[in-house]
Amino acid sequence: MAIVGYAPGVYDMFHIGHLNILRRARDHCDHLIAGVVEDDVVARIKGRPPVVPHQERMDVIRALDLVDEVVSDWSSDKFEMWKQLRYDVLFKGDDWKGTEKGTRLERLLGEVGAQVHYFPYTASTSSTDLRRLLEGMS
Repeated sequence: MAIVGYAPGVYDMFHIGHLNILRRARDHCDHLIAGVVEDDVVARIKGRPPVVPHQERMDVIRALDLVDEVVSDWSSDKFEMWKQLRYDVLFKGDDWKGTEKGTRLERLLGEVGAQVHYFPYTASTSSTDLRRLLEGMS
């Protein structure tokens, strides 16, 4: 049976941290779905919209040979996305591990036979750092 993986993310200002997650996810499933979080969801969660618009972020991820499918992630609740996609494993950075959000998700996914697989967070580069740098230049 093929393992379906789901790698949700904002993927704003695509960088090495994003690439690392997708590369690692690719190695742990047979079919990789990347979920690109919609602009309004990002604004609600982070308090500001992404720099790069949703459709452009979708196009960037779709252009990668690493992913088999790209979907619009319309919910901050990744279990809601499981209801739509029925993935076997959710891939996240380990900055979620041990958090209330991560623990809840592990429990809910476990109840339906899915799991969360954490990868090391790439601390050297983040979209937040890139955004700060750009804002400082203006």
